[in-house]
Amino acid sequence: MKRIVILSIISIFLFSGCAWFQTTEEQTAPELAADGMDEFQNGKYKSAIESFEQLKDWYPFSKYAILAELKIADAYYHLQEYEDAILAYEEFEGLHPSNEAIPYIVYQIGLCYFEQIDTIDRDQSTARKALATFRRLLKQFPGNSYAAKAAVDIITCIKSIAGHEFYVGLFYYKSKHYLAASNRFKSVLRNYPDVGVHQQALEYIALSEQKLHQAKKK
Repeated sequence: MKRIVILSIISIFLFSGCAWFQTTEEQTAPELAADGMDEFQNGKYKSAIESFEQLKDWYPFSKYAILAELKIADAYYHLQEYEDAILAYEEFEGLHPSNEAIPYIVYQIGLCYFEQIDTIDRDQSTARKALATFRRLLKQFPGNSYAAKAAVDIITCIKSIAGHEFYVGLFYYKSKHYLAASNRFKSVLRNYPDVGVHQQALEYIALSEQKLHQAKKK
């Protein structure tokens, strides 16, 4: 209903040829952008989203619209509403693939996944998505400062995934599924050789093989 009223008012000014409407359009877009930035900087992210969404709706061709798109995504990120943030960042990348902010955008997408990484006993799909996104950033923008940040986060992702693989191997070992355990530990060595579980994996491979050898003798 509010939007219908707004559109009705706009129509009245358009058809009346009122000069007021034409002179305030560019004033209003900067005002909405300023309001959104003030709210964002004060941590009022939901209010900021409302201002930026209004800016996008009213002035989609304004030079401030691209700022609104970016800050909406950032606001969702700060609200820890990561799925919405990812969608907003991906939409920005799709609409503006050559924009100078793209390295930042890709990093933020990876960070949204990164922030959701769980403990090693839980599913590691977010760690894998973060890893894939950070690696894409390194490949596309190898000299960028955000790529340098991603390189550090990549190590954390790999450690988490490797820790999960080792955890699963240990579960198989304790459950006396020694062949599955051995294969899982070998996978850790093959795919994640330098993340701190190498020696333990070797030890459990030896133990698993020993158990398998003993079982064959019976």
